[in-house]
Amino acid sequence: MIERLERIVEEYLNLEQQLSDPDVLADSSQLRTVSKRYNDLGSVVELFRRYVDRRGDAEAAREMLDGATGAERDLLQAELDDVAEELPAMEAALRELMLPKDPRDGRNVIMEIRGAEGGEEANLFARDLYEMYAAYAASQRWQVEILSASPSDMGGYNDITFEVRGDTAWRNLKFEGGPHRVQRVPVTESQGRIHTSSATVTVLAEVDEVDVDLDERDLTIDVYRSSGAGGQHVNTTDSAVRITHLPTGVVVTMQDERSQLQNKARAMQVLRARLFDLAEAERNAELSAERRSQVGGGGRSEKIRTYNYKENRVTDHRIGFTVYRLSDILAGDLQMVIDPLAADERSRLLVEGGDD
Repeated sequence: MIERLERIVEEYLNLEQQLSDPDVLADSSQLRTVSKRYNDLGSVVELFRRYVDRRGDAEAAREMLDGATGAERDLLQAELDDVAEELPAMEAALRELMLPKDPRDGRNVIMEIRGAEGGEEANLFARDLYEMYAAYAASQRWQVEILSASPSDMGGYNDITFEVRGDTAWRNLKFEGGPHRVQRVPVTESQGRIHTSSATVTVLAEVDEVDVDLDERDLTIDVYRSSGAGGQHVNTTDSAVRITHLPTGVVVTMQDERSQLQNKARAMQVLRARLFDLAEAERNAELSAERRSQVGGGGRSEKIRTYNYKENRVTDHRIGFTVYRLSDILAGDLQMVIDPLAADERSRLLVEGGDD
Protein backbone atom coordinates (compact mmCIF):
# COMPACT_ATOMS: atom_id res chain seq x y z
CA MET A 1 0.00 0.00 0.00
CA ILE A 2 2.84 2.40 0.84
CA GLU A 3 4.32 2.01 -2.64
CA ARG A 4 0.97 2.78 -4.24
CA LEU A 5 0.56 5.84 -2.04
CA GLU A 6 4.03 7.09 -2.92
CA ARG A 7 3.14 6.80 -6.60
CA ILE A 8 -0.06 8.78 -5.92
CA VAL A 9 1.98 11.55 -4.23
CA GLU A 10 4.30 11.62 -7.25
CA GLU A 11 1.31 11.92 -9.59
CA TYR A 12 -0.19 14.64 -7.39
CA LEU A 13 3.00 16.72 -7.54
CA ASN A 14 3.14 16.27 -11.30
CA LEU A 15 -0.46 17.46 -11.62
CA GLU A 16 0.39 20.45 -9.43
CA GLN A 17 3.09 21.42 -11.92
CA GLN A 18 0.71 20.96 -14.84
CA LEU A 19 -1.76 23.37 -13.25
CA SER A 20 0.82 26.14 -13.60
CA ASP A 21 1.71 25.17 -17.18
CA PRO A 22 0.53 27.85 -19.66
CA ASP A 23 -0.32 25.20 -22.26
CA VAL A 24 -2.62 23.38 -19.83
CA LEU A 25 -4.19 26.63 -18.65
CA ALA A 26 -4.95 27.55 -22.25
CA ASP A 27 -6.74 24.25 -22.94
CA SER A 28 -10.05 24.28 -21.06
CA SER A 29 -10.69 20.57 -21.61
CA GLN A 30 -7.25 19.50 -20.38
CA LEU A 31 -7.42 21.96 -17.50
CA ARG A 32 -10.74 20.49 -16.40
CA THR A 33 -9.34 16.94 -16.54
CA VAL A 34 -6.15 17.81 -14.65
CA SER A 35 -8.02 19.84 -12.03
CA LYS A 36 -10.51 17.06 -11.38
CA ARG A 37 -7.78 14.45 -10.92
CA TYR A 38 -5.78 16.84 -8.71
CA ASN A 39 -8.80 17.46 -6.48
CA ASP A 40 -9.63 13.75 -6.34
CA LEU A 41 -6.13 12.91 -5.09
CA GLY A 42 -5.92 15.80 -2.63
CA SER A 43 -7.59 14.08 0.33
CA VAL A 44 -5.48 10.92 -0.15
CA VAL A 45 -2.23 12.86 -0.27
CA GLU A 46 -3.15 14.99 2.74
CA LEU A 47 -3.96 11.95 4.89
CA PHE A 48 -0.88 10.06 3.69
CA ARG A 49 1.35 12.99 4.65
CA ARG A 50 -0.17 13.03 8.13
CA TYR A 51 0.34 9.27 8.30
CA VAL A 52 4.02 9.62 7.36
CA ASP A 53 4.46 12.41 9.92
CA ARG A 54 2.96 10.27 12.69
CA ARG A 55 5.19 7.34 11.78
CA GLY A 56 8.12 9.73 11.94
CA ASP A 57 6.97 10.89 15.38
CA ALA A 58 6.89 7.28 16.55
CA GLU A 59 10.39 6.55 15.23
CA ALA A 60 11.77 9.64 16.94
CA ALA A 61 10.05 8.73 20.23
CA ARG A 62 11.46 5.22 20.11
CA GLU A 63 14.99 6.50 19.55
CA MET A 64 14.71 8.89 22.51
CA LEU A 65 13.03 6.35 24.78
CA ASP A 66 16.23 4.35 25.46
CA GLY A 67 17.98 7.23 27.19
CA ALA A 68 14.93 8.80 28.82
CA THR A 69 13.92 8.56 32.47
CA GLY A 70 11.10 9.70 34.71
CA ALA A 71 8.52 12.11 33.36
CA GLU A 72 10.25 12.37 29.97
CA ARG A 73 10.05 8.61 29.51
CA ASP A 74 6.36 8.64 30.44
CA LEU A 75 5.67 11.36 27.85
CA LEU A 76 7.52 9.45 25.14
CA GLN A 77 5.69 6.24 25.98
CA ALA A 78 2.35 8.09 25.90
CA GLU A 79 3.27 9.41 22.44
CA LEU A 80 4.05 5.88 21.24
CA ASP A 81 0.74 4.62 22.64
CA ASP A 82 -1.17 7.39 20.85
CA VAL A 83 0.53 6.65 17.54
CA ALA A 84 -0.13 2.91 17.96
CA GLU A 85 -3.86 3.74 18.15
CA GLU A 86 -3.87 6.30 15.34
CA LEU A 87 -1.92 4.47 12.63
CA PRO A 88 -4.31 1.49 12.11
CA ALA A 89 -7.27 3.88 11.82
CA MET A 90 -5.35 6.05 9.35
CA GLU A 91 -4.36 2.97 7.33
CA ALA A 92 -8.02 1.87 7.13
CA ALA A 93 -9.04 5.36 6.04
CA LEU A 94 -6.32 5.40 3.38
CA ARG A 95 -7.51 2.05 2.00
CA GLU A 96 -11.03 3.42 1.66
CA LEU A 97 -9.82 6.61 -0.02
CA MET A 98 -7.89 4.51 -2.51
CA LEU A 99 -10.95 2.53 -3.56
CA PRO A 100 -11.80 3.05 -7.23
CA LYS A 101 -14.36 5.79 -7.69
CA ASP A 102 -17.63 5.00 -9.41
CA PRO A 103 -17.45 7.02 -12.67
CA ARG A 104 -21.20 7.68 -12.40
CA ASP A 105 -20.94 9.16 -8.91
CA GLY A 106 -22.28 12.72 -8.78
CA ARG A 107 -24.68 12.22 -11.68
CA ASN A 108 -28.43 12.64 -11.51
CA VAL A 109 -30.52 9.48 -11.69
CA ILE A 110 -33.32 8.27 -13.93
CA MET A 111 -35.47 5.59 -12.32
CA GLU A 112 -38.07 3.37 -13.99
CA ILE A 113 -40.61 1.36 -11.99
CA ARG A 114 -42.94 -1.15 -13.60
CA GLY A 115 -45.65 -3.33 -12.14
CA ALA A 116 -44.56 -6.90 -12.88
CA GLU A 117 -46.19 -10.05 -11.52
CA GLY A 118 -49.45 -9.81 -9.61
CA GLY A 119 -51.82 -7.85 -11.82
CA GLU A 120 -53.28 -4.66 -10.40
CA GLU A 121 -51.67 -5.33 -7.02
CA ALA A 122 -48.25 -5.11 -8.70
CA ASN A 123 -49.22 -1.72 -10.16
CA LEU A 124 -50.32 -0.48 -6.75
CA PHE A 125 -47.00 -1.65 -5.32
CA ALA A 126 -45.18 0.22 -8.09
CA ARG A 127 -46.91 3.38 -6.86
CA ASP A 128 -45.88 2.61 -3.26
CA LEU A 129 -42.27 2.26 -4.38
CA TYR A 130 -42.39 5.55 -6.27
CA GLU A 131 -43.82 7.32 -3.22
CA MET A 132 -41.11 5.72 -1.05
CA TYR A 133 -38.35 7.04 -3.32
CA ALA A 134 -40.00 10.46 -3.58
CA ALA A 135 -40.15 10.72 0.22
CA TYR A 136 -36.55 9.54 0.55
CA ALA A 137 -35.45 12.10 -2.05
CA ALA A 138 -37.26 14.85 -0.14
CA SER A 139 -35.43 13.85 3.06
CA GLN A 140 -32.13 14.18 1.17
CA ARG A 141 -33.20 17.51 -0.38
CA TRP A 142 -33.02 16.08 -3.87
CA GLN A 143 -35.46 17.15 -6.57
CA VAL A 144 -37.81 14.67 -8.25
CA GLU A 145 -39.50 15.18 -11.62
CA ILE A 146 -41.81 12.67 -13.25
CA LEU A 147 -40.81 12.19 -16.89
CA SER A 148 -43.62 9.83 -17.87
CA ALA A 149 -46.28 7.79 -16.12
CA SER A 150 -48.92 5.27 -17.12
CA PRO A 151 -51.56 5.12 -14.36
CA SER A 152 -53.42 1.86 -13.82
CA ASP A 153 -57.16 1.42 -13.32
CA MET A 154 -57.05 1.47 -9.50
CA GLY A 155 -54.61 4.34 -9.05
CA GLY A 156 -51.32 2.47 -9.30
CA TYR A 157 -48.73 2.68 -12.06
CA ASN A 158 -48.29 0.30 -14.96
CA ASP A 159 -44.97 2.09 -15.25
CA ILE A 160 -43.44 5.40 -14.19
CA THR A 161 -40.17 7.07 -15.16
CA PHE A 162 -38.76 9.92 -13.09
CA GLU A 163 -35.57 11.89 -12.62
CA VAL A 164 -33.87 12.42 -9.25
CA ARG A 165 -31.51 15.39 -9.16
CA GLY A 166 -28.89 15.55 -6.41
CA ASP A 167 -25.13 15.28 -5.96
CA THR A 168 -25.40 12.06 -3.95
CA ALA A 169 -28.41 10.57 -5.72
CA TRP A 170 -26.49 7.94 -7.73
CA ARG A 171 -24.28 6.98 -4.79
CA ASN A 172 -27.34 5.95 -2.79
CA LEU A 173 -29.96 4.94 -5.33
CA LYS A 174 -27.70 2.71 -7.46
CA PHE A 175 -28.45 -0.16 -5.06
CA GLU A 176 -32.19 -0.05 -5.78
CA GLY A 177 -32.16 -1.65 -9.22
CA GLY A 178 -33.85 -5.05 -9.43
CA PRO A 179 -37.10 -6.93 -8.74
CA HIS A 180 -38.84 -5.88 -5.51
CA ARG A 181 -41.37 -8.28 -3.95
CA VAL A 182 -44.32 -7.43 -1.70
CA GLN A 183 -46.28 -9.79 0.54
CA ARG A 184 -49.58 -8.39 1.80
CA VAL A 185 -53.36 -8.62 1.58
CA PRO A 186 -54.35 -6.74 -1.60
CA VAL A 187 -57.22 -4.27 -1.58
CA THR A 188 -58.87 -6.52 -4.16
CA GLU A 189 -58.75 -9.56 -1.82
CA SER A 190 -62.10 -10.19 -0.11
CA GLN A 191 -61.06 -13.14 2.11
CA GLY A 192 -57.99 -11.60 3.73
CA ARG A 193 -55.43 -13.86 2.04
CA ILE A 194 -51.84 -12.68 1.65
CA HIS A 195 -50.67 -12.39 -1.95
CA THR A 196 -47.15 -12.04 -3.36
CA SER A 197 -46.58 -9.51 -6.13
CA SER A 198 -43.59 -7.74 -7.62
CA ALA A 199 -42.40 -4.62 -9.39
CA THR A 200 -39.13 -4.01 -11.19
CA VAL A 201 -36.92 -0.99 -10.56
CA THR A 202 -34.28 0.13 -13.04
CA VAL A 203 -31.72 2.76 -12.02
CA LEU A 204 -29.87 4.69 -14.74
CA ALA A 205 -27.28 7.43 -14.47
CA GLU A 206 -28.25 10.55 -16.40
CA VAL A 207 -25.71 11.34 -19.11
CA ASP A 208 -24.82 14.36 -21.19
CA GLU A 209 -24.99 14.51 -24.96
CA VAL A 210 -21.19 14.25 -25.12
CA ASP A 211 -21.31 10.92 -23.23
CA VAL A 212 -23.39 9.19 -25.90
CA ASP A 213 -22.80 9.75 -29.60
CA LEU A 214 -26.22 9.49 -31.23
CA ASP A 215 -26.47 9.44 -35.01
CA GLU A 216 -29.82 10.80 -36.18
CA ARG A 217 -29.76 8.22 -38.97
CA ASP A 218 -29.96 5.49 -36.32
CA LEU A 219 -33.23 6.87 -34.94
CA THR A 220 -36.82 6.41 -36.01
CA ILE A 221 -39.02 9.12 -34.50
CA ASP A 222 -42.80 8.68 -34.57
CA VAL A 223 -45.37 11.21 -33.36
CA TYR A 224 -48.96 10.43 -32.48
CA ARG A 225 -51.82 11.61 -30.30
CA SER A 226 -51.42 11.25 -26.57
CA SER A 227 -53.90 9.11 -24.71
CA GLY A 228 -55.17 9.24 -21.16
CA ALA A 229 -55.51 12.21 -18.85
CA GLY A 230 -54.53 15.65 -20.06
CA GLY A 231 -57.63 17.34 -21.33
CA GLN A 232 -58.91 18.15 -24.78
CA HIS A 233 -55.53 19.44 -26.01
CA VAL A 234 -53.92 16.04 -25.45
CA ASN A 235 -56.54 14.29 -27.53
CA THR A 236 -56.35 16.63 -30.52
CA THR A 237 -52.61 17.16 -30.96
CA ASP A 238 -49.89 14.81 -32.18
CA SER A 239 -47.69 15.57 -29.16
CA ALA A 240 -46.65 12.06 -28.09
CA VAL A 241 -43.22 10.91 -29.27
CA ARG A 242 -41.78 7.44 -29.76
CA ILE A 243 -38.05 7.11 -30.50
CA THR A 244 -36.57 3.81 -31.66
CA HIS A 245 -32.80 3.33 -31.67
CA LEU A 246 -32.40 0.99 -34.63
CA PRO A 247 -28.99 -0.59 -33.83
CA THR A 248 -30.09 -1.73 -30.35
CA GLY A 249 -33.88 -1.85 -30.64
CA VAL A 250 -34.26 0.37 -27.56
CA VAL A 251 -37.61 2.18 -27.63
CA VAL A 252 -38.56 5.21 -25.52
CA THR A 253 -42.03 6.75 -25.49
CA MET A 254 -43.04 10.09 -23.94
CA GLN A 255 -46.50 11.62 -23.97
CA ASP A 256 -46.95 13.48 -20.68
CA GLU A 257 -46.01 16.94 -21.96
CA ARG A 258 -48.29 18.97 -24.21
CA SER A 259 -45.42 20.02 -26.44
CA GLN A 260 -44.01 17.59 -28.97
CA LEU A 261 -40.61 19.23 -28.52
CA GLN A 262 -40.72 18.70 -24.76
CA ASN A 263 -41.67 15.06 -25.15
CA LYS A 264 -38.88 14.56 -27.68
CA ALA A 265 -36.31 16.16 -25.35
CA ARG A 266 -37.37 13.93 -22.47
CA ALA A 267 -37.36 10.83 -24.65
CA MET A 268 -33.83 11.63 -25.83
CA GLN A 269 -32.77 12.13 -22.20
CA VAL A 270 -34.00 8.67 -21.23
CA LEU A 271 -32.67 7.11 -24.44
CA ARG A 272 -29.16 8.42 -23.78
CA ALA A 273 -29.25 7.04 -20.24
CA ARG A 274 -30.37 3.61 -21.45
CA LEU A 275 -27.77 3.46 -24.21
CA PHE A 276 -25.01 4.58 -21.85
CA ASP A 277 -26.02 1.85 -19.41
CA LEU A 278 -26.11 -0.68 -22.22
CA ALA A 279 -22.65 0.34 -23.48
CA GLU A 280 -21.20 0.08 -19.98
CA ALA A 281 -22.66 -3.40 -19.65
CA GLU A 282 -21.21 -4.53 -22.94
CA ARG A 283 -17.76 -3.25 -22.00
CA ASN A 284 -17.76 -5.08 -18.71
CA ALA A 285 -19.15 -8.56 -18.13
CA GLU A 286 -19.67 -7.84 -14.45
CA LEU A 287 -21.79 -4.80 -15.25
CA SER A 288 -23.72 -6.93 -17.73
CA ALA A 289 -24.55 -9.39 -14.96
CA GLU A 290 -25.50 -6.48 -12.71
CA ARG A 291 -27.86 -5.09 -15.35
CA ARG A 292 -29.58 -8.45 -15.81
CA SER A 293 -30.00 -8.76 -12.06
CA GLN A 294 -31.61 -5.32 -11.97
CA VAL A 295 -34.38 -6.04 -14.42
CA GLY A 296 -34.81 -9.81 -14.31
CA GLY A 297 -38.16 -11.11 -15.32
CA GLY A 298 -40.02 -9.58 -12.42
CA GLY A 299 -41.06 -13.05 -11.28
CA ARG A 300 -41.69 -13.92 -7.64
CA SER A 301 -38.64 -16.19 -7.52
CA GLU A 302 -36.36 -13.32 -8.61
CA LYS A 303 -35.95 -10.64 -6.01
CA ILE A 304 -33.48 -8.30 -4.41
CA ARG A 305 -35.79 -7.19 -1.61
CA THR A 306 -39.01 -8.32 0.07
CA TYR A 307 -41.54 -6.07 1.82
CA ASN A 308 -43.67 -8.16 4.21
CA TYR A 309 -46.59 -6.19 5.63
CA LYS A 310 -47.77 -8.76 8.18
CA GLU A 311 -44.37 -8.89 9.87
CA ASN A 312 -43.56 -5.19 9.30
CA ARG A 313 -40.36 -6.58 7.74
CA VAL A 314 -38.01 -5.57 4.93
CA THR A 315 -35.34 -8.05 3.82
CA ASP A 316 -32.58 -7.33 1.32
CA HIS A 317 -31.64 -10.73 -0.05
CA ARG A 318 -28.31 -9.65 -1.57
CA ILE A 319 -26.67 -9.22 1.83
CA GLY A 320 -29.14 -11.06 4.07
CA PHE A 321 -30.13 -7.85 5.85
CA THR A 322 -33.49 -7.70 7.66
CA VAL A 323 -35.12 -4.85 9.57
CA TYR A 324 -38.59 -4.76 11.15
CA ARG A 325 -39.46 -1.17 10.24
CA LEU A 326 -41.42 -1.53 7.02
CA SER A 327 -43.70 1.44 7.67
CA ASP A 328 -40.73 3.76 8.30
CA ILE A 329 -38.96 2.61 5.15
CA LEU A 330 -42.04 3.07 2.97
CA ALA A 331 -42.35 6.56 4.47
CA GLY A 332 -38.92 7.38 3.05
CA ASP A 333 -36.49 6.31 5.80
CA LEU A 334 -34.55 4.22 3.29
CA GLN A 335 -31.06 5.04 4.55
CA MET A 336 -31.23 2.22 7.09
CA VAL A 337 -31.28 -0.23 4.17
CA ILE A 338 -28.88 1.62 1.87
CA ASP A 339 -26.07 2.04 4.43
CA PRO A 340 -25.51 -1.75 4.88
CA LEU A 341 -25.47 -2.18 1.09
CA ALA A 342 -22.87 0.60 0.75
CA ALA A 343 -20.79 -0.96 3.54
CA ASP A 344 -20.93 -4.33 1.78
CA GLU A 345 -19.79 -2.73 -1.48
CA ARG A 346 -16.84 -1.06 0.28
CA SER A 347 -15.86 -4.36 1.92
CA ARG A 348 -15.88 -6.19 -1.41
CA LEU A 349 -13.83 -3.44 -3.08
CA LEU A 350 -11.31 -3.50 -0.23
CA VAL A 351 -10.91 -7.26 -0.62
CA GLU A 352 -10.49 -6.91 -4.38
CA GLY A 353 -7.97 -4.11 -3.84
CA GLY A 354 -6.02 -6.29 -1.44
CA ASP A 355 -5.86 -9.05 -4.05
CA ASP A 356 -4.29 -6.74 -6.66
